[in-house]
Amino acid sequence: MLTARLSRPLSKLPGKTLSFSNRENGTRHTLLFYPASFVPVGRRTYADAVNPVGSKAVLVTGCDSGFGFSLAKHLHSKGFLVFAGCLLKDKGDAGVKELDSLKSDRLRTVQLNVCKGEEVEKAVEVVRSSLEDPEKGMWGLVNNAGISTFGEVEFTSMETYKQVAEVNLWGTVRVTKSFLPLIRRAKGRVVNISSMLGRMANPARSPYCITKFGVEAFSDCLRYEMHPQGVKVCVVEPGNFIAATSLYSAEGIQATANKMWDELPEVVRKDYGKKYFDEKVAAMETYCNSGSTDTTPVIDAITHALTAANPYTRYHPMDYYWWLRMQIMTHLPGAISDRIYIH
Repeated sequence: MLTARLSRPLSKLPGKTLSFSNRENGTRHTLLFYPASFVPVGRRTYADAVNPVGSKAVLVTGCDSGFGFSLAKHLHSKGFLVFAGCLLKDKGDAGVKELDSLKSDRLRTVQLNVCKGEEVEKAVEVVRSSLEDPEKGMWGLVNNAGISTFGEVEFTSMETYKQVAEVNLWGTVRVTKSFLPLIRRAKGRVVNISSMLGRMANPARSPYCITKFGVEAFSDCLRYEMHPQGVKVCVVEPGNFIAATSLYSAEGIQATANKMWDELPEVVRKDYGKKYFDEKVAAMETYCNSGSTDTTPVIDAITHALTAANPYTRYHPMDYYWWLRMQIMTHLPGAISDRIYIH
């Protein structure tokens, strides 16, 4: 029966034509669409989620703003004991102050720069000493801290590549390794925040893509290793939420661009020219207010990964355009996806 189904010509399957526009260059493309098997997983419902038993402890990194800030408050409202790792706690950041203003014994902000081993180890001790029974471990770790930048390969310095990797990739590895003994004791969860750009590359985003591809690989290896230990490892791959997270600002992009141009080798500046460079910067500035302003799909996905009896391996909170694009770029031959989206 399976052989018969697999050999059935696509032309015989019920389908319809799907026409859509490339948001980057305005061209239109047409695909044959089969609704019976084409369900965007970013629109899953999470009916099988279960409530946490007691005050399960969860550490979330990158809680100064964005997803981490919203997640810390959300998990607290769900009854978790939340340790909110904040890069700027020692500087009195506004996000930290707002979390502290809740004055709850179930929400504690922790100074945490994921690039500094001593701060990570100190956070481990803070969590361990706060647990009612450290031998029972800590339920969840959400590796959310991350940074981004832009720039074509020849425009991007090695220093920038290393800076982004130190936070997004090595920070994730460092924090995970330090907290795994506690997670293993609880047979808990590790949730790594990747990106749709951890599955498909994009021009002018190589520093970010490299690190998120790395997070994907690290998560897969860890999932295989932790399965016998009873620990579940999940990856959340958000789509475009730039508007919701304030990841970029026009001022920040311009400052980065000015520094980038000043530091470029003379041969690169000469070969590309200032006009080409400025056009790429202007294109990047148009993304500042793009994407969804509602982080709820991401927060719901992470919550499900932490609470469901059987969480998904990967979550895709993104709008339909990006979900479709990711499927095409990861499943079809590169020559086809390149023609549709890149060339």
